[in-house]
Amino acid sequence: MSNFILPLNKTVDNLRRDPILDFQAKIRNIDDLIQLTFGEPGFTVDDRIKAVAKVSIDHDRSHYANSQGEINLRRAAVSYFNRHFQLNLKGVNDVLVTQGVSEAINVVFMTILERGDGVIIPEPSYSPYSTSLALAGGVKVPLDTCEHNFKITPELIEKTIDNANIPVKAILINYPANPTGVTYSKEELLAIADTLKKHKIWVISDEIYAALTYSGEHTSLYKIIPEQSILLTGLSKSHAMTGYRIGFIFASSELIEKMLTVHEALAFAVSTLSQDAAFAALTVGEDVPEYALKAYRKRRDRLLKKLTELGFESVNPQGAFYVFTKIPKSFGNNGYKFAVDLANNAKVAVLPGEAFSKNAKNYIRISYASSDSDLDEALRRMTNYIEKGTKYE
Repeated sequence: MSNFILPLNKTVDNLRRDPILDFQAKIRNIDDLIQLTFGEPGFTVDDRIKAVAKVSIDHDRSHYANSQGEINLRRAAVSYFNRHFQLNLKGVNDVLVTQGVSEAINVVFMTILERGDGVIIPEPSYSPYSTSLALAGGVKVPLDTCEHNFKITPELIEKTIDNANIPVKAILINYPANPTGVTYSKEELLAIADTLKKHKIWVISDEIYAALTYSGEHTSLYKIIPEQSILLTGLSKSHAMTGYRIGFIFASSELIEKMLTVHEALAFAVSTLSQDAAFAALTVGEDVPEYALKAYRKRRDRLLKKLTELGFESVNPQGAFYVFTKIPKSFGNNGYKFAVDLANNAKVAVLPGEAFSKNAKNYIRISYASSDSDLDEALRRMTNYIEKGTKYE
């Protein structure tokens, strides 16, 4: 608890800083550090998209936008995501444009949850989910996947619901997953959907990495069970537009209308400039994810090969741009100490597994979203570090 003269919101006062940001702060002053931490694509925004953004500036597109999202962008989003992921969206009223998926998660939680409602979050998971959930008054119901190849199953869902001591209102599913890169086949999702339909809980499906699926087609849970699903996605990962802050919520028009009220209170609207650029991304820049996917697949294969040679045990990612890997046994089982030491002595920054799950303490997450040159140099430094054989408890 803080020691202010006047009281704060107790929930906020008791929140710990996000572990990802906390670790970044710990190592940020190390010189010549190669960052393999954040999910920040190393590509620049496509020139065709930037050209539209420049025109938007020149035409003084600087006023308040439609709070739900500009009509042309919502129309383009419906067309793009229906075409690429067969979502069967009915029209522009099924879409809400948000300040990235970060705001979208907060909007969804604040719309559907009563204080004390439980939300199943499979772990390892993206840590800000927990912060957003706490701020909305929800309670995390963790589902540990560490002993199940980092995947949820109908059996694990059933067990988690049965063992929860609070009402379970929703489940938040992220795939391809951050931090593991695992994803699901259509058959696996159909089985999961049957269980979720049986329990009649909300399905919040974060599919921000859907366009970065390496083999087979990405199947959305929204397509399978639209009546109880809320789909979150955006352009940060697929089009390297993290700074433009474009997210989408897809849901029934009735639910979108309720969420719009929350969105208008939190952000009112996304900048017109960003929305114009997003429209370009979904139209003239539709092919951008194809080029990124080819590059990420090559980096993944190169990284996995080298990690195996160095004694790491890795999950083979089928999407996104992360490798979640167990540190070599000769270095003990403390991924946090390993990550700190790697940053200080090899000048390579990775994230400790415990930032994503208390049960993944002997893992680290490596992002291969940065440039080829950074990845190559990082692997050279890691090789030298491992071959020195530094050991600790």
